[in-house]
Amino acid sequence: MERKISELAPYRPQGHSVIIEGKRHVVISGVTEVDSFRDEEAVIMTQAGELSIFGNDLHLTRLNPDDGQVIIDGDIIAMEYAPPVEERRGLFSKAKR
Repeated sequence: MERKISELAPYRPQGHSVIIEGKRHVVISGVTEVDSFRDEEAVIMTQAGELSIFGNDLHLTRLNPDDGQVIIDGDIIAMEYAPPVEERRGLFSKAKR
């Protein structure tokens, strides 16, 4: 059974999800912050970490901070999650043990 994005709109998933339609439309949930946005790259902080979206003629179609959803339209070329940043173990983190 194939579902269209309009059918999924009322559904608000817990956590983070990415739905891509035809390399031209992407819906991202679980967004905590839009770090930067340009025509060729968007850097978005999600509950799963930093997500970079690369493409051409990217447009931020919708930004809804209330439900943590972002919609981007344009020619999507690639998406990439940044590797997790390891916690730094300094003098103070050792003192808390």
